[in-house]
Amino acid sequence: MTMLVLLCAAGAWLGFANPFLQVPPAALLLPLGLLCIAARAKGAKAAMKTGWLAGTLAGSGCLYWIYIPVQHYGNLPWYLALPCPLLLASALGVYYGLFTLFMQRALRRFSPLLVPLCAGFLWAGMEWCMGRLLTGFSWLTLSSSAAPWPWAVQGASLIGAYGLSGALAAVAAGLALASRHVQALVPALILAAGLGFFGWQNVRQADFQGPAAHVALIQGNIDQSLKWDPEYQVATVEKYARLSAQALESGKLDLLVWPETALPFYFQESSPLRDRVTGFVHAHGTALLAGAPAYVPATPPAVPQLLNRAYLLGPDGREAGHYDKEHLVPFGEYVPLGQWLPLGKLVESVGDFSSGHNERALTSGAIALGTLVCYEGIFPELAQRRVEQGANLLVSISNDAWFGDSSAPWQHLQLTILRAVEQGRWLARATNTGVSLLIDPLGRITAKSGLFVEAAVRGEVRLESGTTFFHRTFRVQTWILTGTAALLALACLLAPAGTAPRRRLRG
Repeated sequence: MTMLVLLCAAGAWLGFANPFLQVPPAALLLPLGLLCIAARAKGAKAAMKTGWLAGTLAGSGCLYWIYIPVQHYGNLPWYLALPCPLLLASALGVYYGLFTLFMQRALRRFSPLLVPLCAGFLWAGMEWCMGRLLTGFSWLTLSSSAAPWPWAVQGASLIGAYGLSGALAAVAAGLALASRHVQALVPALILAAGLGFFGWQNVRQADFQGPAAHVALIQGNIDQSLKWDPEYQVATVEKYARLSAQALESGKLDLLVWPETALPFYFQESSPLRDRVTGFVHAHGTALLAGAPAYVPATPPAVPQLLNRAYLLGPDGREAGHYDKEHLVPFGEYVPLGQWLPLGKLVESVGDFSSGHNERALTSGAIALGTLVCYEGIFPELAQRRVEQGANLLVSISNDAWFGDSSAPWQHLQLTILRAVEQGRWLARATNTGVSLLIDPLGRITAKSGLFVEAAVRGEVRLESGTTFFHRTFRVQTWILTGTAALLALACLLAPAGTAPRRRLRG
């Protein structure tokens, strides 16, 4: 069992994005190893415990970067910050433990031909739960590991990221069963061949018909420790203006995008800094989307609501609309159940934020922006909502400086790529420290910056109006996925609790 636990961990560490070496197919070793653990476990309790251990070890290695913002910017001593990745990973490990438990029962109840399909639905349902329960944290989505290979993620336009993860888990389950039950390879090979052929065809026949727009993404590379220093505010604005002017030297732009909280002041208030920004936009006649903190005034004793906002300025320098971040980072931007829990935020910023409520896309000329602020880029339902609101271009603004030179910026990037594929939209991603890039609806990177460098990334996007099969059937698919996964989980729990499957797998 120890070797299987290590196999799961190694598969996750190598399969998901990291700064050293990513081998996308290695991620399949995580579900494959969990299935082998289920087959070898002497009982349900052993399956759950070992699956939890494997998931915890896998998650700890992928999420080690949580230590960085908690210790460096949250002012926690190292001995309190160090366990944080392990605590989060152990919570996520419960999901992997339950998956292993269900598969331990499934091996006793279902034929080898159906076990891979059962594994696929249960894995997809597990990821859906990860993304929705307890505020949601769908960071280790299996399908994101395939993002470096655009042909391998085209299935997300049909069944979404969670559905694609389930299909990959089904393939891994078929491989795990193949040594004893060759018929289990049938559904696995059909899925693999179908997804591969569809992906190859989609990439080969790509033809974008939407009108062109020219966009520049400005990456200021602002030191996080200086970001909220009042003495550095003028220098920050001037840096973004200088980089934007460089991007405009190559020709007219339809949109400039500055990152999350690129403006470290209250833009809604009249000030010389606000005048500098609006004056720059008006002088160059180019629309600007830029992040800044905002607030809703309140009469004492009530306190103002703080918001993480993205402002859209039209070419005339006037505000054309704004978007307030909806899905906040727990313990980063707010404290869940803060009125009852004796805890504070684990990182510092301007204050505790409130969720925004937005019902329309931000428009400038022909461009209709679907805005995702930082963390929101990992949630499929938010990108779905933006396109339903009329967005023909997705824009993600982020500040990954919190995470340092770790796996996090790359993992965040690959999760964001899935949103473009799911919705069939170009996606412009502007970050403070990188990676800033343009992504086409097939998940291909057409222009990008480096990490921790100043940059002005310029490129052409297309304003698409069509929708993917996944977008059109999003709600139906959600009900089918969650309903089937729940019924299969129930069937697995009702299966005989014997200590040995029909034919034990070798692991």
